Amino acid sequence: MLYYIFRWLDQFGISGSHMWSYISFRALLAMVLALVISAWFGEKFIKFLKSKQITETQRDAKIDPFGVNKIGVPSMGGIIIIVAMLVPVLLLGRLRNIYLILMIVTTVWLGFLGGLDDFIKIFHHDKEGLKGKYKIVGQVTIGFIVGLVLWASPDVKANINLQVQQQNGQEIVVKHDKTPVKTLKTTIPFVKNHNLDYSSIMAFCGKYKVAAGWILFVIMTIFVVTAVSNGANLNDGMDGMCAGNSAIIGVALGILAYVSSHLQFAAYLNIMYIPGSEELVVFFCAFVGALIGFLWYNAYPAQVFMGDTGSLTIGGIIAVGAIIIHKELLLPILCGIFFVESLSVIVQVWYYKLGKRRGVKQRIFKRTPIHDNFRVLDSQLDPDCKYLIKVPHSAVHESKITVRFWIITIILAALTIITLKMR
Repeated sequence: MLYYIFRWLDQFGISGSHMWSYISFRALLAMVLALVISAWFGEKFIKFLKSKQITETQRDAKIDPFGVNKIGVPSMGGIIIIVAMLVPVLLLGRLRNIYLILMIVTTVWLGFLGGLDDFIKIFHHDKEGLKGKYKIVGQVTIGFIVGLVLWASPDVKANINLQVQQQNGQEIVVKHDKTPVKTLKTTIPFVKNHNLDYSSIMAFCGKYKVAAGWILFVIMTIFVVTAVSNGANLNDGMDGMCAGNSAIIGVALGILAYVSSHLQFAAYLNIMYIPGSEELVVFFCAFVGALIGFLWYNAYPAQVFMGDTGSLTIGGIIAVGAIIIHKELLLPILCGIFFVESLSVIVQVWYYKLGKRRGVKQRIFKRTPIHDNFRVLDSQLDPDCKYLIKVPHSAVHESKITVRFWIITIILAALTIITLKMR
């Protein structure tokens, strides 16, 4: 909104109005504004939640061995993140940009889905919340919408990166096609001079390989959105854990969005140039600012929990942002923590069911998701169950676990960006 106003004023030579054409100015302003809104609105909203008793009512005391009572802490704090993020985006972003529209729709859609889950948990006193199948339907639907729009919209195009060998036969220069085109290519980590083309995977479909490639792309979009959203949801189990990890991931995606929207940087890193993706920089700066402001209240000991309202939304934002800039195959590295959290739950359930068929009570970890494994005392374990991994034997304080997970995510974020040059 403000972007269009100041761009109009720039026509009349109004001093300072030209600054609004710079993506760096709008992005940094969005970050600061989101942080301020998150911190200011957060305090007001927490008081409101307490007054309406919208608080944590059920909690397994076994996962808090250090005796911190978290019953009564306000939940649904994800609303703070969503409001603090959307206000700067609506004020400072180019709202006609298709990528920005998709990010806003994803935020509102998954925010509503997570909010419905939290509402059922709190007001209906149902610990399970929204049934899993309805959550999956909601996640699959937004993934389908995003994939379909990226397929059908004429505004979604990219300039393909090409390596050109100079006449001397030694120097290789990366250039981009002059004309942006619809493309099914995406970046592969660690692979030099190569983008994966979804249509190439579907080459067995013959003359229908392009159409089949787009269908595969939509299916991939659905899978990525669902997987990352659930991964973030599982990671939200300790004070500041999901918010801190997601802020770090948001910084990395903001950098990737910026270089993808800059012709020279895209050529230097040998990646596709994506016109219009610079608006994602504004969005991710607001995303990071909102999360940092939320950490003011969510850091240990938490004064508010984000709930599914925040965690499902955060995961969806990360997934859709990566898909838009053709970097979804980098997510297993960038979101390594989310991936391991999900994997730990899957293998734990599989191993338990395997033992159940044999009449044996067994588990791999002491508890999952994996972050809970580190804060369980040996005295809290089931004496009738066989545990494959019982380390550590003493419980680690959750604030230390959280910071260590942040450090791992910083390393993974750096590695994700480095992979573009390692190719």
